[in-house]
Amino acid sequence: MSMVQSQRAQRRRVVVTGYGALTAVGLDVEESWRNLLRGQSGVGPITQFDPTGYPSTIAAEVKGFVPPSFLDPKEARRMSRFELFALASTRQALDSAGLEITDENADNIGVIVGTGIGSLTTSEQECKVMLERGGMRMNPFFLPMMLANMATAQVTRIFGIRGYSSTVITACASGGQAIGEAAEVIRRGAADIMIAGGSEASVCELGLASFCVLRALSTRNDDPAGASRPFDRDRDGMVPAEGAALLVLESLESALRRGARIYAEVLGYGVSSDAYHVVAPRPDGGGAARAMERALNDAGVAPSDVDYINAHATATVLGDVAETRAIKHVFGDHAYRMPISATKSMIGHAMGAAGAIGALVTVLSIRDGVVHPTINYRTPDPECDLDYVPNEARAVPVRIAMSNSFAFGGHNAVLVFGRFDPAS
Repeated sequence: MSMVQSQRAQRRRVVVTGYGALTAVGLDVEESWRNLLRGQSGVGPITQFDPTGYPSTIAAEVKGFVPPSFLDPKEARRMSRFELFALASTRQALDSAGLEITDENADNIGVIVGTGIGSLTTSEQECKVMLERGGMRMNPFFLPMMLANMATAQVTRIFGIRGYSSTVITACASGGQAIGEAAEVIRRGAADIMIAGGSEASVCELGLASFCVLRALSTRNDDPAGASRPFDRDRDGMVPAEGAALLVLESLESALRRGARIYAEVLGYGVSSDAYHVVAPRPDGGGAARAMERALNDAGVAPSDVDYINAHATATVLGDVAETRAIKHVFGDHAYRMPISATKSMIGHAMGAAGAIGALVTVLSIRDGVVHPTINYRTPDPECDLDYVPNEARAVPVRIAMSNSFAFGGHNAVLVFGRFDPAS
């Protein structure tokens, strides 16, 4: 046995015992999952502000969300939408895990919530107040509502979690990287349980304008449901979105001691940097490929062992080609035999929450033995020629699966999950 294999065999195993989510197609995990399997799009005209005059006027908004009932209404008004998303998803995750936080276990539970932006909406609103009415008329809670670490801070405060806490801010890789880092915290013994994932709520004029001037967004305003087209030849950009997903990660010993249901195991985690460009991916997918290879090596599995990939797949012209090239580089001929699907075809790009939602979807695919479709796949692209599960869900006995998250700045984070095997 090599030194690497020996270290892998001795480290703590990390399992998923709970989850919560808010997406453009559901206010909880099971509603979101049902609609994803149906191929339902959550994209529509923007309702949170008037987008008139912009080339893109559509987004994937979380519809019907109200602040969690466990919060005092006055306190909830002092929180931004991305904080409230994180709190609501955490409550779901704790309930699904059957986990009660007590004075006895609070020191050994931690939180990492990733976000790409924090509350851009709050920043926009309060800057308007400052410019129109003067700085002393700004909301005194502006800073705690805006800061990116406040989703983590509010989760620890509201639920009384006293262990390890941190925030990951690596743009669109944040949610996936938060889960990977949380697994590492458990592996090194700094916590028994971690609540980890991502939250984002930046559907606002400042956000829309920023992406429009970059020409990164789809302009299919007359066909919102068909606007996000990952891997399709006629894709014309991503659709902005909001949402959150939080997982309960736990050491295997803790999960068994509690008698918790185990949905999947975190097998591997890999990170890399493109070192190439602030917004464009490396054309050959080299950075993404390195992260995938590192995640597989960390998991101790061969490329041919992977049954499914939940792709980053933003529906941008350059990004989807680069990811396809990376997959081919890492998986060789197996790339053509492996289903790959794009969650963003239905729920848009939730930025810092996207990787966490993708990780959740990957866990659910392992749980249920089915993968959701990539909708709006109509015209094949010769440069994107893999099996993207076009337009209809598919039964697949998923044992090992990969979740990809890539970001502006060249940040790449990849997770490998597996079906829990107590004998391994």
